[in-house]
Amino acid sequence: MSKEDEKGMSLIVKTITRLTVGLILLYGLYIVFHGHGSPGGGFTGGVIIALSFIHLMLAYGKEVAFRKLSEAAASFFVSLGAILFLAIALLGFTGGYFFLNFIPKGEPFRLFSAGIIPLCDIAIGLIVGAGLFAIFVALVSLKLEPERKE
Repeated sequence: MSKEDEKGMSLIVKTITRLTVGLILLYGLYIVFHGHGSPGGGFTGGVIIALSFIHLMLAYGKEVAFRKLSEAAASFFVSLGAILFLAIALLGFTGGYFFLNFIPKGEPFRLFSAGIIPLCDIAIGLIVGAGLFAIFVALVSLKLEPERKE
C-alpha cells in the first residue's frame, strides 16, 4: 500500500466519494446559478460547494483536498467574491443609490430575468463556498491531540 492509500477512510468511503463529489459540486453550482428563480441562491449553493471539498478532505485526507482547492486558492475566491459583491453594490451608485439594479430586467421565468440578483448570488456563492472550506481547514489544522500518559 502506498502512503496515500493509508490516509483517509476505507476503500468503500473513497469509492463512494469519488463517484459523488462531482455531482455534489455540480448541484451546488446549479443552486447558485438558479437561486433567483427557485429556492436556493448564493449562500445555499456556497455551502453545498464547500461540502463537496470537505467531503474529499474527510474521505481522502487534507492533501488530496488541497490539490483540488488549496488554501491560497480558497483565500483568492473569498476575496474575489467580496470584491465582486462590493463592485455590484457600488455600480448601483451610477444610477443613484446603493445596489440599484443596473441590468435591464428580462421576461419573467427566464434565466436572465432578475437583473443583478444572479451576479450577487455568484459573488455570495464564492464567498461562502471558499470561506466555509477555509474555516474547516483552520479547524482541522488546529486540532489538538490528547495528552498521552506514559
